[in-house]
Amino acid sequence: MHLAKVIGTVVATQKYGTLKGVKLLVIQPVNDRLKPKGEPLVAVDPNMQAGPGTLVSYVVGREAMLALPIPDAPVDAGIVGIVDEPLNREER
Repeated sequence: MHLAKVIGTVVATQKYGTLKGVKLLVIQPVNDRLKPKGEPLVAVDPNMQAGPGTLVSYVVGREAMLALPIPDAPVDAGIVGIVDEPLNREER
């Protein structure tokens, strides 16, 4: 699992058939200090209700596909949780 911040939404005029009705979000991966790392990517949101500014955990690869209730959906990244309050590294 990885951490990311939702930075936007995707509007698609056409989607693969099994992805109709599934929300797509643009996420920015972050490190353990919540600083951006790498390039933004598109992830599916299977009813997590995430939106811009939300800190989320996500998975990639086959695990992303398994995060959806839809079998064999062609996805590379999927949101699997919302982080309510990140752990303060100085408190450890």
